[in-house]
Amino acid sequence: MLDVVVRPLAAFAPTSDTPASVRVVRGGSGANLAVAIRAVTAQALDVVFAGVVGHDAAAQIVRRDLEESGVVAHLSSLEGSTGVVVSLVGDTGERAMLTERGVNGELTFEHVVDLFDEHLVHVHVSGYTVLDVATRVLVPRLLDAATARGATTSVDVCSVGPLMVVGPATFALAVRSATMLFANEEEALVLSGDGDVEDALETLSRQWREVVITRGPLGALACRDGETVTVAAQRAEVVDTTGAGDSATGTYLAHRLAGEDVPTALTFAMAAAARVVRGLGSRG
Repeated sequence: MLDVVVRPLAAFAPTSDTPASVRVVRGGSGANLAVAIRAVTAQALDVVFAGVVGHDAAAQIVRRDLEESGVVAHLSSLEGSTGVVVSLVGDTGERAMLTERGVNGELTFEHVVDLFDEHLVHVHVSGYTVLDVATRVLVPRLLDAATARGATTSVDVCSVGPLMVVGPATFALAVRSATMLFANEEEALVLSGDGDVEDALETLSRQWREVVITRGPLGALACRDGETVTVAAQRAEVVDTTGAGDSATGTYLAHRLAGEDVPTALTFAMAAAARVVRGLGSRG
């Protein structure tokens, strides 16, 4: 995905110009997460991002950014447009997103599973792959193929609006074999059907071995094998929340894959999110 992040600097002028801060950068939840993992793991692990791009300038931006970040870009190039998100950032740093997925719906099972070999350690699947009806069928197959190779797996929910359209039962069925589940508080409440975040954590932990729920300024909760951990958020001036959750998830995963315990990994995740929200765009 290509991100166009816009923060108006004055009241919106419907028929004229509105001054704004604008950033055009590589985006995408899965790609953000891959870059966050790479930033922590140094040379300990190879980090590969598998995705689909179109034949356009956006594809060049995506490929170059991933490669400069040290991520191997395994991109299938197809006729059509690379996905684009226009992120409109409000005064509090929260954002609304206008999304065109472009050729993302044409991702194939073979494009991803061809990367699976005896060195495979972990596979993460973006929740957008589950939320898109065109690619949802791939997810159980990918998770099962990774598990068969002895790898751990994870999925993040990604977006509450599409989750409500798809339905929590459909989403949960597609990702039931994942080792880890990541969600923000709003997504966790919808997916679990509970009205309280602690209850949601308990419910989701009965289905997935390791669950992490982020809560913005309230920090995060995690549960692994019945043991619950709570970590406070780290203070930061919030400019834009774009990519903060992805950075937290990627940082958490990197530390867990390196053998760190849940409290340590969650603390590093909160620090990563605090860095990102200080600036405009997913890099902060």
